Amino acid sequence: MKERIKAPFFEIGIKNYLYGDDVLSLACAADKAAQEYDVDVLFITPYTEIRRVAEHTKRLIVLAPYMDLLKPGRGMADVLPEALVAAGAKGVVLNHCERPMTLSKIRQGIERARQLELLSFVCADTIEEVKAVAQLCPDIINPEQTELIGTGKTSGMGYVEKSMQAVKNINSSILVEQAASISSPEQIYQLILTGAEGVGVASGICTAKEPNILAMKMIEAVRRAEDTMKSKGKERIMEG
Repeated sequence: MKERIKAPFFEIGIKNYLYGDDVLSLACAADKAAQEYDVDVLFITPYTEIRRVAEHTKRLIVLAPYMDLLKPGRGMADVLPEALVAAGAKGVVLNHCERPMTLSKIRQGIERARQLELLSFVCADTIEEVKAVAQLCPDIINPEQTELIGTGKTSGMGYVEKSMQAVKNINSSILVEQAASISSPEQIYQLILTGAEGVGVASGICTAKEPNILAMKMIEAVRRAEDTMKSKGKERIMEG
């Protein structure tokens, strides 16, 4: 059965900043915080660590960083979707700027994920691309301006609001994450108050001096923002 995600959620992307035991250490810290603060945490881990992370955590939703579209059989070095499921992945990232896909391939990837009950987490750059991807009905869209990734500069609030509204105008059931160079718990807190249903961090956590501690503080910020909104009787302004 496909995982159900409760907003607001948090996402950690490892990329290749960490590997081996360091990935598992961060996963366990994030898992502890996810349970303590009752926050759904997506954990995008390298292929080599999917099974280990899945087997050693309780609350993390493990995502693969990519998959190919082939079926079981031939395909040396391709990433088989069925193998990701067998390893413990609950979802897959499609169209990240470091592994871009055509719109046709994105559509096929979403359908392939749907067949295997994997969450489809699709990245998009411009507002026009966000709208095009929303038409394909993935589970999550991550609007992320490519030129800002890893620079330390975050998306302007104009882009944040326009990208969220663009998705909700097409399909209100799609969850919308915000990311791009987020590095502090306060940024996460403010984004969720603005209406983001999820916030994602990669280098901001993985290159920190104490990534485990920072991850836990960021997950706490998600809970704090949600509690603030509830105490004020507010709903996330961008929800359909």
